[in-house]
Amino acid sequence: MAEDLALKFKEQFPLLERTVRGGKPLIYLDSGATSQKPTVVLDAERAFYEQHNSAVHRGAHQLAEEATDAYESARATIAGFIGATPGELVFTKNATESLNLVAYAFLNSTLETERGLEVDPRFVLRPGDEIVVTEMEHHANLIPWQELAAKTGATLRWFGLTDDGRLDMSNLNDLINEKTKVVSVVHQSNILGTINPVTDIAKRAHEVGALMVVDACQSVPHIPVDVKALGADFIAWSGHKMYGPMGIGCLWGRTELLKVMPPFITGGSMIKKVTMESSTYADPPQRFEAGVPMAAQAVGLAQAVDFINELGIENLAAHEHELTGYALDKLNVMPGIRIIGPTENVDRGAAISFEVDGVHAHDIGQVLDDAGVAVRVGHHCAAPACQRYGVTATVRASFAGYNTKADVDALVAAIKRAQEFFGVAGDSVEGATDGS
Repeated sequence: MAEDLALKFKEQFPLLERTVRGGKPLIYLDSGATSQKPTVVLDAERAFYEQHNSAVHRGAHQLAEEATDAYESARATIAGFIGATPGELVFTKNATESLNLVAYAFLNSTLETERGLEVDPRFVLRPGDEIVVTEMEHHANLIPWQELAAKTGATLRWFGLTDDGRLDMSNLNDLINEKTKVVSVVHQSNILGTINPVTDIAKRAHEVGALMVVDACQSVPHIPVDVKALGADFIAWSGHKMYGPMGIGCLWGRTELLKVMPPFITGGSMIKKVTMESSTYADPPQRFEAGVPMAAQAVGLAQAVDFINELGIENLAAHEHELTGYALDKLNVMPGIRIIGPTENVDRGAAISFEVDGVHAHDIGQVLDDAGVAVRVGHHCAAPACQRYGVTATVRASFAGYNTKADVDALVAAIKRAQEFFGVAGDSVEGATDGS
């Protein structure tokens, strides 16, 4: 996507027109945390509340019918975006809940089998069974599995990381073995930017009869993702990172697995029959959507999908890839900058984490913020990855379709000002790229 198209794309996001810190233009480089929302998404969510607001799947009046139609139509649109069918897509409030839903399916199945109930053995964990993750996981795809292991007696194992920020695949066949019951891997790291070989990992998981879960929060909004080609059994992602509303997440699961999974949250809207003694549950996906669902948010997310499709996810991916390469070229030659993660623009996404020699990431973030450049600082909910690379925190710049090379230039210029402010620039910085 050419720079002029990126600028036209950016014009559709009202928030990006504002100024910050005394009238400075906002340079938003924190889309890895949450993306901004285009006018069409804001309008779609507002229109639902103004014209169709009602609780879905209940009521006999016209508003209830319209709300239900809008909700289920949104499900079909969003499912189609990843090559899925509507019945395979479960709405949650965020990706964290989606991942917990799968983890609790294992826990609840294990508890049910201890009570003598018949459950699918693929979801039963016992001491000696193993769960495999990676050292680069976001906490949302680590802590649920830690908790599951602690509660069931299963063992948690993980892929280590190479020095250049990639998964160490050298022990794939030993790590994923006959004891493995579930493998849960991030598709694209939120801190390192690394795009992992999920298909290869899924193939090995299935060879030993394990289920494969993918955290796709950083991939679905940025690169083409086809669930069938990926080879996973479950994929989780969130709406707010793909130009959609906050408060809605997605879980895709293979139909035959969703049908045998126990629910995570119980209550209204997810039942078939209720008596004072017991209850039976609805078929998926309603089985996993207890309570009044996020109808307006689903409508907004479907509009975000339409918005992406209008431009083309392939075009967005190409633009972000080019922008990432441009930023890597700039940062790689800056004295005192260490990129945490792959330094080459191969199998990596549009998130770059780095540290500045002699200055804490939080201090760099403050100086950048004063210049109008919004970045993320901290461990990015990926503390083990920071520990692996010997950093307490990093600065992360993450891009989306509305970013341009001028935004990268502003980032580089602001970093230089920060180095000068903290007295770590030195004469060598004068010889570095001027950000033009």
